[in-house]
Amino acid sequence: MQSLQLYSGTLREYLQNAINQKEPSHLYQPIDYILSLGGKRIRPTLTLLVCDIFGEDHKKAINAALAVELFHNFSLIHDDIMDNAPLRRGKETVHEKWDVNTAILSGDAMLILAYQFFENYEPKMFQKLAMLFSKTALEVCEGQQWDMDFETRDDVTLEEYLKMIDYKTAVLIGAAMKMGAIVAKTSEADAEKIYQFGRNLGIAFQLQDDYLDVFGNPENFGKQVGGDIISNKKTFLYLNSLENGSMKEKEDLQNLFSINPKDPADKIETVKQIYESSGASEATKKAIELYTLKAFENLESLNISNEKRQQLQTFGNELMRRNI
Repeated sequence: MQSLQLYSGTLREYLQNAINQKEPSHLYQPIDYILSLGGKRIRPTLTLLVCDIFGEDHKKAINAALAVELFHNFSLIHDDIMDNAPLRRGKETVHEKWDVNTAILSGDAMLILAYQFFENYEPKMFQKLAMLFSKTALEVCEGQQWDMDFETRDDVTLEEYLKMIDYKTAVLIGAAMKMGAIVAKTSEADAEKIYQFGRNLGIAFQLQDDYLDVFGNPENFGKQVGGDIISNKKTFLYLNSLENGSMKEKEDLQNLFSINPKDPADKIETVKQIYESSGASEATKKAIELYTLKAFENLESLNISNEKRQQLQTFGNELMRRNI
């Protein structure tokens, strides 16, 4: 995203020297390793962008942005252990490259280091940032637990699923943006609006991810299409089909999600047909549109110039423009 290049450049510059500690090496090498794997780094970049949007030098928010990036990567290390994932961004995961115990401890250290970055702010700002960070970190853990619980439950509702993706994914996007507003010392009202902008956009983004996993173009999506179906993941599409489909569609879907064929092509195609005939496909597109509109509504009354508002709108549009 062209509009974020300045901020991502600043982040890269500071991230290189973010962790000064080097010993014991088996604690800090895994941290350097996962931070070196890159990725889009959207969340911390948004912290810097929002600080600038509200009229403060974006570099003043660098410590908050680094805290966000360390926390996000800490959660990835632990997620990869729980998922027994061999790869992260095309490279070995930390627990594969070292071992599970090292990955757990290095992840724990990252969480503590994240908190330390807030110590660079004056006490009142430190308190605001730390309170938001603690609340968000706990919500992310709650979202992860719900996600794990849903794997063994047959009675998950659409409302529960939306809450899970809100906590697991969206709250951190909202918090990253609100931290930029806090550092810029904007009003409580504007800080809350930018938080809700990020949070609703995060929900829309995750719902779009669900949709594109099934109906997206693999060249544009960047992932294997049908991956959620192969792994029997209970996404918004699946839950909507169960809630609104015919009895036969529900039975067929539940049967398909109880098998793991060697060649999943027929399973993927049949599930896609059920998602379309049950109305789940259309309902998901409407939900994406709803949360995107809810996000943009928060920008209308922000106390910023039209040029700055346009920057945020451009970011939102670019984030959601993935050939739905």
